[in-house]
Amino acid sequence: MTDNITTEKAPQSLLGFDFGTKSIGVATGQMITATAQPIHAIKANDGIPNWDIVEKVIKEWQPDLVVVGLPLNMDGTEQPITQRAKTFANRLNGRFGVKTALQDERLTTASAKEFIFERGGFKALDKGKVDSVSAALILESWMESQYD
Repeated sequence: MTDNITTEKAPQSLLGFDFGTKSIGVATGQMITATAQPIHAIKANDGIPNWDIVEKVIKEWQPDLVVVGLPLNMDGTEQPITQRAKTFANRLNGRFGVKTALQDERLTTASAKEFIFERGGFKALDKGKVDSVSAALILESWMESQYD
């Protein structure tokens, strides 16, 4: 599921979130190069982050658009956490007034683990690093979808 931005000025700076119940990965990206960089992960308590930290990240990066990964089953159907990710995106919009989009995130965690493992082995597979790299992959996937 992607949201194509066509009626307004295209976003230039982006933030990506990989929503999880214990950890939420964060990445930043830009449309000029269509690349994203992992930032860090924010701890969450049953899917609820410290909103002060989220606010600090949004104020620091001032994104034109926030992209939240949408966890789906491999067949494209929703799973229990799908609605929670949608709620998280809605709360970002409601609390901070940022424009949000959802991006299918199937296989991003596996891709992130492979990416990190290739560069540092098992010791590099830190949960926060995996989540933030997943957020970067979600952002890059959303950017690629804008050129389809």
